[in-house]
Order: sequence, then structure tokens, then C-alpha cells
Amino acid sequence: MRNLFLSDSFKETQLHALNPQSWLQVERGKLSKSSSYSPSSIYLVVCLMHSESLVKVAEPPILALFKPVDYVDVLAQIHEELESCAPKKRSNLYLLQFLVFRGLGEVKLLQRSLHAAWKNAITVHEKLVYGSWLRYEKQGEEVISDLLASCGKCSQEFGLLDVASQIPIENVETNGECYDISQVSSTVFFRIRDEMISCERQKIAALSTPFNTMLNGSFTESHLEIIDLSENGISPAGMRAVSKFSSSGHLEDLSVEVSLEILVFANTFCCEKLKDACDRKLASVVSSRQDAVELMECAMEENTPVLAASCLQVLLHELPECLNDEQVIKIFLNANRQQRATMVGHASFSLYCLLSEVAMNIDPRSDVTAGFLEKLVESAFSTRQKQVAFHQLGCVRLLRKEYSEAEQHFNAAFAAGHVYSAAGLARLACIKGDKLSSYEKLSSVISSYQPLGWMYQERSLYSEGDRKWEDLDKATEFDPTLTYPYMYRAASLMRKQDAKLALAEINRVLGFKLSLECLELRFIFYLALEDYKAALCDVQAILTLSPEYRMFEGRVFASQLRTLVREHVDQWTTADCWLQLYDRWSSVDDIGSLSVIYQMLESDAAKGVLYFRQSLLLLRLNCPEAAMRSLQLARQYTATEHERLVYEGWILYDTGHCEEGLRKAEESISIQRSFEAFFLKAYALADSSLDPSCSATVVSLLEDALKCPSDRLRKGQALNNLGSVYVDCGKLDLAADCYISALKIQHTRAHQGLARVHFLKNDRKAAYEEMTKLIEKARNNASAYEKRSEYCEREHTKEDLQMVTKLDPLRVYPYRYRAAVLMDNHKEKEAIAELTRAIAFKADLHLLHLRAAFHEHIGDISSALRDCRAALSLDPNHQEMLELHKRVNSQEP
Repeated sequence: MRNLFLSDSFKETQLHALNPQSWLQVERGKLSKSSSYSPSSIYLVVCLMHSESLVKVAEPPILALFKPVDYVDVLAQIHEELESCAPKKRSNLYLLQFLVFRGLGEVKLLQRSLHAAWKNAITVHEKLVYGSWLRYEKQGEEVISDLLASCGKCSQEFGLLDVASQIPIENVETNGECYDISQVSSTVFFRIRDEMISCERQKIAALSTPFNTMLNGSFTESHLEIIDLSENGISPAGMRAVSKFSSSGHLEDLSVEVSLEILVFANTFCCEKLKDACDRKLASVVSSRQDAVELMECAMEENTPVLAASCLQVLLHELPECLNDEQVIKIFLNANRQQRATMVGHASFSLYCLLSEVAMNIDPRSDVTAGFLEKLVESAFSTRQKQVAFHQLGCVRLLRKEYSEAEQHFNAAFAAGHVYSAAGLARLACIKGDKLSSYEKLSSVISSYQPLGWMYQERSLYSEGDRKWEDLDKATEFDPTLTYPYMYRAASLMRKQDAKLALAEINRVLGFKLSLECLELRFIFYLALEDYKAALCDVQAILTLSPEYRMFEGRVFASQLRTLVREHVDQWTTADCWLQLYDRWSSVDDIGSLSVIYQMLESDAAKGVLYFRQSLLLLRLNCPEAAMRSLQLARQYTATEHERLVYEGWILYDTGHCEEGLRKAEESISIQRSFEAFFLKAYALADSSLDPSCSATVVSLLEDALKCPSDRLRKGQALNNLGSVYVDCGKLDLAADCYISALKIQHTRAHQGLARVHFLKNDRKAAYEEMTKLIEKARNNASAYEKRSEYCEREHTKEDLQMVTKLDPLRVYPYRYRAAVLMDNHKEKEAIAELTRAIAFKADLHLLHLRAAFHEHIGDISSALRDCRAALSLDPNHQEMLELHKRVNSQEP
């Protein structure tokens, strides 16, 4: 288990003192036959079940992320710099923006920033690094490339570049000094061992100043017709190629060995044009990792940038696999400053930023990771880059238990202005036994800077009793997305045998954030309560999200525990499973629905359909990566061609290829008219078209879908969508009929649509009552409270929105509403504070937009401008934001 471990009072001897029969009636005979289970795994769980202290929540990790105290200010500064900087600086600024968004956990925003860095890259080296980074971020999406190819669309956006064409040929002039050459033969012979190579004296002399001096100078050797070059490392074949180049200006096709000879020769005699030609010739033959490894050393030694860039491209194209190759690692770790300049130009920081990230994902404790981060520190030149590099290296040193070095790096990051590194310094002080110093360090940070959730969370680690709980409550108040405070409070309540409150506490966070460690903790609680049915539900949800997940500090596979728990739960038939799925789906219990589908997938049922249902739930739970994995499995296990095309269409649609997704739906319909094909076509068309006339087409498609066979779950969704289209068209009676039909087949979410119809018919009371029904039925009902608030009187609206914030603090509408009410009441300071509270943990365009407008209203132009710039970092093309920014910018003194 990653975040939990046994209390200190439970030693190894106690594990064996317990009788596993008192927990699960596991037959030892069954267990011993399976090599995947071990008695120690069972005893570990048993120990947890019988322990009075139950579990102890592990300290939250120090994250190796760039986390400025005021991310809004940093984003605003970046945006301001982007407005006025030279084009060559843009990529580095977008990289910094990417690092800010990564620290905030904003996946879509960070990918857009990375794409902007690639798009604004000036040098080939930047294009190689950012293109490789984007490809790395998209690893596992090979299926998209295949599907796009099947649609006749090229997907090689980040494919291999023609490096030579990206690096211009430099104009090189030879020394123009004149010599008296009237008595000198026009032909010169170069002896190489037993061979004589005839060359035109003046054409060879034109290759470089040294040759010009040698052949046309005032030296005795200048008048020789035969010059011995046997000791200069070039073969007769190589010299003949040099002679031909001197006449034609082109290198003929040569072996790699001869080309390398000529390269070294050109470098020795300063023949820059020859060297450049050789550089490009060698670059054209780099096609494999082994080529790149063998030629990179030569490229760096001979300072040939085209060859080096070509080698770099091939190596980066194979990330992360190439980092299993010691020769590749050696190239990146051993390169000195000059060699790095040859290999990657001025993009050294971005290169090692990428390599460090890949290495940390493989093993953050490895020597390779530490080595790359050391190179990152060496490459950092701006203050912000130093903050990033020193902090990340400090985190890795801490993991490696290299405490002295970790302290040095955290101090350097903190001195450069990265306040979050104080958390690392506090941990190190505590490791040294100075817990008071840790507490004081965090207290100083809290009093000196804008207080944030992580500061109170971190300080709670170094206090006890009421002070600890106060800090944990403050951490949740300032940043409700931090999971550690909920887990600690829940575990503490469970130790006090207050199971109801413990479950309520862990359910608070699971209501809006599907966290594996929180699901794991709740699983343990249910085991302690011997509620095996609920425990099975949670472990199956865990396995859906992460099939290889390990519990108890990584000691036990979740799949093993599932097998043990399942022995104590009544087995369901296929019919039972469908009934359970309908029940959970209708009660908007998404985690429960995931669990049922996981169980159904073990049967002989049509797996394609089930994986598809699973993907829909995962999208609703904001787990896009897991959803895509399920969609791909749906495609893999499909039973028919027309069904496969539908799943391919959804894969394309979900990855932003709407037109190709529509084409797949049409192809599927041409084979067989099916509910899912019509539904996909209607959904994609409604979501992608701004033309009001397409509504009739969408209605027709949904009606066609409803005529096809399907289960109630999907028909309810189709009826709900059809109702929404009718509402948008002003056909309220038809919309109401759709919603009522959906409710008859237990599509609970249709209450929301019906409420909207009532409201548009000026029956606010009926709308309110309809939403109350949804609140009563739905397990996850934050959105229902938010929608009902629109149909309340102001006082009740306030109550509903407070409930929304309690259930799901990530929903931004309640903060905006409360702020607007405060502003209407001329409480400007309180209104801005309400928005600031949410902005601290939620990077949201609408919150920043509203706060900017408030700042403008009270005449705080500099703060308004800052918020405008930060908001435009989130969405550079938002029209209203652009207009506000223009207006505010014109007011700046």
C-alpha cells in the first residue's frame, strides 16, 4: 500500500500470533496451490483487521514539481514576456508555463503549452526536443495513428525531421592572401602510403587557409609537387573523394568509415565547407539507435552539429526505451558544456528537463535520474529554471536518502525563490531529529507568504493533538483537493472506533476526487467493519483504474485481495449483475457501477459492450486515460465489424478527430443500422456543429437510434439527449415527453432536463421539486444542488451552493455566485476574497475573468491586468477576456 502502513506497535511476531480464520475463512489448501498468494499477505491484512490503531497514514510526498506561491503572478509575468520578447525566447517561456501547469495538475493546459513551445521553436534542436516530448506524452496512442491512417489522414505531426535542411549552410571564405605561384606546378600529388593522388593545386588550396598557405606560401614545401600525407589518418579513397570535392563541391556516396576519415581530415585542416558537406552526408545515414550511439561521440568530438542533431533525433524518438541502453545514458551524462552545445545547441535545459521527467517516471531513485538532474542544474540559467532544477534534484536526493546533498539543493531552490522547497528542508530537519525546527520553518513560511494548503498540511506533520487537527483543517480550507488531511482524519476516527465518521470523512474527498489511495483506505475500513460487499466494490473500482495496483506499501496485488474478499460475497448471476448495474446507474453511483462492470467482465458476456460502458463511466469520473484504455479494449473485444467501427469512432472523437469519428459512424451505419452508430453520429454532430439547422439532423439521428435495439441504460441517455435538443429548439412539450420517457426507464439524470422545461414554462416551483427528486435519488449530487440553486429564492440558493462547495469544492459556479452577490452589496473586498480562495487551488478562466473585472471596477488596474494575463495563459483565444485585457491595458499608467 502506497500511503498506509501498520502502526509501530505491530511487530512481525504479532503477525503470526493472529488466526486468519477469524477474518476470512480461507482454505489453506486452496491458498498453497497458488504461487501468487503468500501467507504473509493474508497475515498482513489480518493484522490490519485486528489492530486497534488500524492504520497509520504515510506522510505526503514532497512533489518534484514547480509550485510557485502565486502561480497567477507567474503566469501573468510569462504572458507579459511573451507579448514583447524576441521570437527565440518564446519556447523557453512556454516550457516554463508548461511546468507551472504541471505543478497545478492541469493536464490539458500543460499539453497545450508544450505544443506552443514546439510550434514556437526557432532552432531544430528545440523542435526535436519538444516534438519528442509531445510524442512521449502521447505514448500508448499508437492506435490513433493507425485509425487516422485508415481514414486517409496523416498523423505524423511529430515525425522525423530533415535535420540537414533545418540547419543552414554557413558561408565560409578561405584566406585571400596572394602568393607568387608562377613557378609552381598547377598539379600537386599527395602520397598516402604506396599511392599517389593527383589534385588541382588551387582547388585544394581553396579548401582552407592552412592548405592555401601550404600550397601557395613562401615555404620550401610550397614548391613541392609531391606531399606526403601518410601520417594524417586519411586513406587513398578518402583523399580521392577530397580531390573530387575540391573540383565539384559535392561529396560522392561513400562508406561511413571513409566519411569519418574525411570529417577528421577536414577538421584538422580547417576545411569548413568540406566539413559541413561531410557532416550532412553522415547525418543522412543515421537511421537506428546503434548508428546514433556510434556516431554521436564523433559528432561531439569533431563539433559537427548536423550529425549530432540527427543522432539526437533518433535517440529521442525512442524514448523511453532508449534509456534502458547504457551507451545512450553515457552520451547524455558525459557530455560537457561544449559537447552539449554541439548536440543540442541552446536547448540544453529543455533537453535535460525532458530526460529528467522520463527518468523519474521510470525510477526516481536511480543514478540516471540524479545524473540528468545534475545536468539540468548545470543547464539552468534563469532564476525560474534554477528553482525548478534545484528543487527536483533535492527531491530525488531526499528519496535516495542523500540528506546532505538534498538539503544543499533545497536551500538553493529556496534561495532562488521557490518557497515550496521549504517543505523539503522541514522534512530533512525532522529526519535529523529537530522537529521543532521543522515546525518553525513552516510557521515562518506561513507568516511570510500568502498562506496555502500545502503549508498547513506540511506543518501538521510536526505537531500533535489539537494543533495538528487545526493545521489539517486549515489545509483543507485553503486547498480542499489535498487528500492527506482527509485520510489522516479518517484513519484517526477509525482508530477511535467511530466508523461512521471515518467513512463520512473519506467519502468527502471521494465525492469529488477519485483517488486510488483514498479508495484503498476505504477498502480497509470496510474490511475492518466486515462489510465485504462494499470492500469488494472498492477493490474492483481500484482494479478498473489501475489493473496492476499494489496495496499495503506495494506488498500485495489488489487482485489478490479481491480474490480473498470475493470468497465472502454471494456470487451474482449475469441477470443479477444487470439488475445491480441498473440500480447503481439510476442512483448515479459511478464507483458502484464501475465495480459491477468489472465483475461482469469475468463472465462470458459481450466484453466489447461492457468495456464501452466502462469507458463512459470513467469519462464521467474524469479519468480520461483509463477511459481510453477501456475504449481500446472495447475495440479489441468487439464481436462485429459495425460495432468495431463505432468504438473506433469514439476513440477518434475523444482524441479531437471529430470528422474522422463521424466518418466511422457513417461506415458502421452502412453495414448495419445500430443504436450506438446513430448515437455516435448524433452526439458528434451536436457537439461539433455551430449551425442551428443541424438540430433537425441530430433529432432524426437520435430517433433512428431509439428505433434500434439497445438496453435501458443507453436508451435513457438517448432520450435525455433528444430532450436537450428539443429544449434548444424551443419544443418544450416534446422535450418533456422525452425526459418523462427516460425517467420511466430509470434514467435519473432526466430530472434535471425536466426541471429545465418546467423553469422555461415559468413554473419555478415544479423545477425546484424536480431537482429535489434528483438530489434524493443521486449518490453523487453536487451538480444537482448546483442546478437546483437556479430555481430557489436567494436564501435557499445560498444554502444549496454552500452544499455544492461542501460536496465538490472544485465546482466554480458557487464561488462566482457568492462573489457576485457580495459585489452587488458593495462588499468588494469580500467578493475578491471569495474568488481568491478558489483561485488558490483551481486554475479557472471564469474565476480569473470575474476577479479581473472586480479589480477594474475598484480601480486596481495592475491587479486587473495581472488576472487578465493569467487568464489568457489558460485560454489565449477567449474573446471576452481579450476585450477586457485590451480595455484594462489601455488604462495602465
